Amino acid sequence: MAVDSEARTWKCAKCNVELVPKKAVLEYLGHTVSHEVPACPKCGKTMICQELAEGRMSEVEQQLEDK
Repeated sequence: MAVDSEARTWKCAKCNVELVPKKAVLEYLGHTVSHEVPACPKCGKTMICQELAEGRMSEVEQQLEDK
């Protein structure tokens, strides 16, 4: 994924189109959760931002592993 420096929008590095919000289903240890993430409307690849990966996703993983 690449950033367009003029408009500050994320673009797919493969397709060169702007990412759009898309509901994604994430699964971990048999549990699923849906979250809206930026995705390429052409190829479907999604981007998980650092804040989401290190924040909420990390918290949920830890809670599930502790059970």
